[in-house]
Amino acid sequence: MDAALYVKAFVLGVVEGITEFLPISSTGHLIIAGQLLGFNGEKAKVFDIVIQLAAILAVCWEFRARLWTALAGLGAEATQRRFVANLVIAFTPAAVLGVLFHGAIKQYLFYPLPVAAAFIAGGLLILWVERREHRVTVETVDDMRWRDALKVGFAQALALIPGTSRSGATIIGALYFGMSRRAATEFSFFLAIPTMFGAVAFDVYQNRAILQGDDLGLFAVGFVASFASAFLAVRGLLRYISRHDFSVFAWYRIAFGLVVLVTAYTGLVDWSPA
Repeated sequence: MDAALYVKAFVLGVVEGITEFLPISSTGHLIIAGQLLGFNGEKAKVFDIVIQLAAILAVCWEFRARLWTALAGLGAEATQRRFVANLVIAFTPAAVLGVLFHGAIKQYLFYPLPVAAAFIAGGLLILWVERREHRVTVETVDDMRWRDALKVGFAQALALIPGTSRSGATIIGALYFGMSRRAATEFSFFLAIPTMFGAVAFDVYQNRAILQGDDLGLFAVGFVASFASAFLAVRGLLRYISRHDFSVFAWYRIAFGLVVLVTAYTGLVDWSPA
């Protein structure tokens, strides 16, 4: 057993779990952390699928009561039908654009320097939105109309650019379009479920030829680390946004992106594609 490889799996699992639902881009962090740790290549592609699945299941577990209520009420309650319909509507733009442009995005943007640029741009956008007057027109997730869901769906599509952050795009987009902080954050979590299940299913299909069972122990370590850290991150973010805005995440993004760019420019770190 390569102990160092298991440590890398644990670290990357924690990175995925913490960053998946915060507005700081899990994909961007995994690309950069994977290159720093030398954990890339074919095995890393499968590993990323496993830890992303763990993060999805963590949010499903956290909101299991709400999800069950929605499913149970589909046949009888208009509110639950509207909630599910809004998820489908919001999911559609990223799904369509992701299928159309998946290859080009993977080829040209899944590298540390484009990710760093997206980190900085996303941070500046968060600061701009937070400094605008925030007029709430949608107080809760159940108050959303289909037009609100469609707007958030197009905002989420921006996260196809690695480093943008899926949760960041949906939360900040929802705030811009008039949703309360609580509603924006919760809808981002709910929307993550079909979006991430769809992305995982697509990645499994794309990488089906390299899926093997030889690394089950390694994958198990990453899975548990990702599930536990994602569960804690979701709860922590809901508590945080009840008293704070998202500016701290914006400054973190800008600082993180600048560190990558400066280390690349000075030659301290070789960020060239592995």
